[in-house]
Amino acid sequence: MIQTRTAAILLIAVLAAVSAQAEQQVLALDPQASKVSFSLKATGHTVEGGLALKSGRIAFDPATGAASGEIAIDLASAQTGNKTRDQKMHDEVFETKKHPLAVFRAEKIRGTVPTSGAGQVTLDGTLSLHGSNHKVSLPAKLDVQNGRVKADTQFEIPYVEWGLNDPSVAMLRVAKVVTVRVRAEGTLE
Repeated sequence: MIQTRTAAILLIAVLAAVSAQAEQQVLALDPQASKVSFSLKATGHTVEGGLALKSGRIAFDPATGAASGEIAIDLASAQTGNKTRDQKMHDEVFETKKHPLAVFRAEKIRGTVPTSGAGQVTLDGTLSLHGSNHKVSLPAKLDVQNGRVKADTQFEIPYVEWGLNDPSVAMLRVAKVVTVRVRAEGTLE
């Protein structure tokens, strides 16, 4: 009788673990296939640049919306095509020697990730940038084909308000908000 109860308890525990695993999905981003870009309005022109996605893995429960994991952006890879401007960006704005990464930590996903086709979700979490944490919501358009996901999000960062230095000088003034666009690709597991 005790062995039967023990076997039943073990069976229930195994089934519960399998059921819990079946509910959770994981989006694993491919850094090589993903692109991060930014634009910043300045006097007489707009500065365009790019950054590298270092890593990204987000686990989520479609039923509850609970999410975890992180996406890391390599700030040291930021380039605008102007060596002098890039040096100032790294030394005075990002301070990449002290703060080499921007990291988004997922907390919740709103919306439905389709098993195939187009969809839209919002990923809520915390963005760690320049030593400070900021709550953000990232609206993303999705396209899922054969387990491969393409996600596109665009959002603004009020970088001066968040404690980064304003690179404006004399007659050259820049906006206090930078627009960031992430076009990520990965697999849905």
